[in-house]
Amino acid sequence: MNARIKLNRRTRFDRLSGAKCRLSDTYKQCPAGLYIEPMKKRQQHGFTLYELLTTIMIIGVIMAIGVPNMAEFTQNSRLTSTSNDMLASFYIARSEAARSKSNITICASANSLDPAAACGGTFNDGWIIFVDLNGDLVHDAPAESIVKAFPPVATGVVITTAANATYFAFAGTGLGRGDVGGIPAFSTAMICDSRGVDTAPGGRATARRMVATPIGRATIISDKTMILNAGGVCP
Repeated sequence: MNARIKLNRRTRFDRLSGAKCRLSDTYKQCPAGLYIEPMKKRQQHGFTLYELLTTIMIIGVIMAIGVPNMAEFTQNSRLTSTSNDMLASFYIARSEAARSKSNITICASANSLDPAAACGGTFNDGWIIFVDLNGDLVHDAPAESIVKAFPPVATGVVITTAANATYFAFAGTGLGRGDVGGIPAFSTAMICDSRGVDTAPGGRATARRMVATPIGRATIISDKTMILNAGGVCP
């Protein structure tokens, strides 16, 4: 079959027949081509099955390494945050006692965030620092103002105090009052989580031990050997 096309003074390519004709102002019979020109192909973009499986494998390896590290990072952050809050409480209370010349008491509170929070419970429930005007270790609201309140400790963290102590009292001199009314005052505490006393990445312990001297100087111990040598254990 011959294809008939109109040529306009230039070589023209007949896409249907594949014929190539010389320029002319007349119609011209062109010999039929031997093929039909294929349509242009559009490239498709995507993943092969092999590439997909490789990607999934890499993601799996990353998650296997990263998820445990992230979990331990979270545990360390919670432990450090709780320890810092307890240590800060002593600095705040001591400073306020010396400034105001009043008795300042730190006590565990089961409703620490309530404006009329009362002493009671354990430090795991939270604690308050308040102006203890009469020094009886009881928060009498609203006469005795709260200096600072701390919420319950983070999930998974447990605070265990020696002799189950729930308070520490400062006199107006900025020094500790010792055991008030024969009730044992805060002296040491273990701050732990499910890991117990072990070595965390970086060399620090997976637990903290807090020590407060009778005059109110507090410190945090984070070295595993020192904690164990001091008899520190986690419940």
